[in-house]
Amino acid sequence: MGVAVRVIPCLDVDAGRVVKGVNFQNLRDAGDPVEMAKVYDAEGADELTFLDITASSGNRETTYDVVRRTAEQVFIPLTVGGGVRTTEDVDRLLRAGADKVGVNTAAIARPELIREIAERFGRQVLVLSVDARRCPPGTATASGFEVTTHGGRRGTGIDAVEWAERAAGLGAGEILLNSMDADGTRDGYDTELTAAVRARVVIPVIASGGAGSLADFPPAVEAGADAVLAASVFHFGELRVGEVKSTLRKAGHAVR
Repeated sequence: MGVAVRVIPCLDVDAGRVVKGVNFQNLRDAGDPVEMAKVYDAEGADELTFLDITASSGNRETTYDVVRRTAEQVFIPLTVGGGVRTTEDVDRLLRAGADKVGVNTAAIARPELIREIAERFGRQVLVLSVDARRCPPGTATASGFEVTTHGGRRGTGIDAVEWAERAAGLGAGEILLNSMDADGTRDGYDTELTAAVRARVVIPVIASGGAGSLADFPPAVEAGADAVLAASVFHFGELRVGEVKSTLRKAGHAVR
């Protein structure tokens, strides 16, 4: 059966408010990340990811406050990403109550940041977020996938699979693998991308991007994902965490 597959809702937080529509019943404030985190905790989410999409210096205090309030109310692990550029940023988030910290653009610009964070805090706190897409026509990497920045809008020419492998070697604790091709399509996870990264790293891989129905989750795990992350299908109440777990269980995968 192996290690239990984790189911992780992701919340996009902008200036302390959840963006993307939410229609849970009986929520006093659907825009408050803490309220939503409590719902997901009660529904059996294994972890939560907050993505601070503004992440500008002016909104950092708001983010720390949200993390503090969430950590006081919710006891499952909390990963916070967005705008993390230095070990000091990581330190402040951990002090506020985050369990893990997601790093993306800053690590592409300066890969040594991965080693610095791992050495100072332990690799278990470091989630490397990789926004990958299939190479556009006329460009190519060895794997056929490239790393993007700016929400998938800008290609870097860096091979996404090689980057994941290099980051694991530098000390990343897990890879949050976002398929920019699948993101928002609801056509299912990019199992080819997941399998390609799984073949090259031994650390956990979190599949992200493309979840649209219950049937989408088992193939991601079969492709090698240790965890499945989704956002809008959970926020809109179309799928519940418990339903995803029972679907995975029926497909023969261990869940918590």
